[in-house]
Amino acid sequence: MKIYEKAPAKINLMLDVLHKRPDGFHEVEMVMTMVDLADRLEMSELPRDTIIITSQAGYIPLDEKNLAFQAARLIKDRYDVRSGVHIHLDKKIPVAAGLAGGSSDAAAALRGLNRLWNLNIPMQELQELGAELGSDVPFCVTGGTALATGRGEKLAKVDNPLSCWVILAKPPINVSTAEVYGKFRAAEVKRHPSAEQMVKAIEAGDFGAVCERLGNVLEDVTLKLHPQVAQLKEAMLRLGADGALMSGSGPTVFGLVYKESKVARIYNGLRGFCREVYAVRLLT
Repeated sequence: MKIYEKAPAKINLMLDVLHKRPDGFHEVEMVMTMVDLADRLEMSELPRDTIIITSQAGYIPLDEKNLAFQAARLIKDRYDVRSGVHIHLDKKIPVAAGLAGGSSDAAAALRGLNRLWNLNIPMQELQELGAELGSDVPFCVTGGTALATGRGEKLAKVDNPLSCWVILAKPPINVSTAEVYGKFRAAEVKRHPSAEQMVKAIEAGDFGAVCERLGNVLEDVTLKLHPQVAQLKEAMLRLGADGALMSGSGPTVFGLVYKESKVARIYNGLRGFCREVYAVRLLT
């Protein structure tokens, strides 16, 4: 028996960091949604008690450093599963890109193994398991569009009537999330994006208002470390994107595009800046 799961990439329509918490994490407010760029996981049961990860991508770890591996080990240990699993990961989402590829893989592994081993774990419990693996994993378990608070694990669903194109562009650099958060200073933020206003714009289906309310307080940190990210964002807007923002801690920049007629021009123009450019749809 084989189980298949799709692991879509996420983008942050807004991201605000409020302060550092006593537990070392940062208190955040984020509005996150998913796009139709996805890894795919194929899971099959093994008779022996082992976890095997394979992938066509030669640049990702296939051992306990892999979040899908960690998800499999967590669910096996927590529910005393004695059989093993082979997970083949067809990797499409760029790594270290601010698109939560690893977190989405872990979430897909949790969902798939729940089915493969007939564990009947409720979705809320899967999200709680996901929170042990990473702050973005609970959101990736259910997907959709959500307001995330706490360290990212507290979720409130947002009804999403928006439909548009999304251009993703990742420059040929990797960004350390830990380094970006380490250099972030909440007291230096001049303007905080509003989660409340973004949620209202989304639920009203007001595409223009969504573009106006895009905001990410981590942008200033990453842009200072990597000026090419700022150049990429400027190019995306100059080529005709209705709104553009860095996702997460970067370095990927996304552009929201309402008219399909603009998509090819923006896509082709950005290929002059970087190789990894994707034209996808917002998942509604």
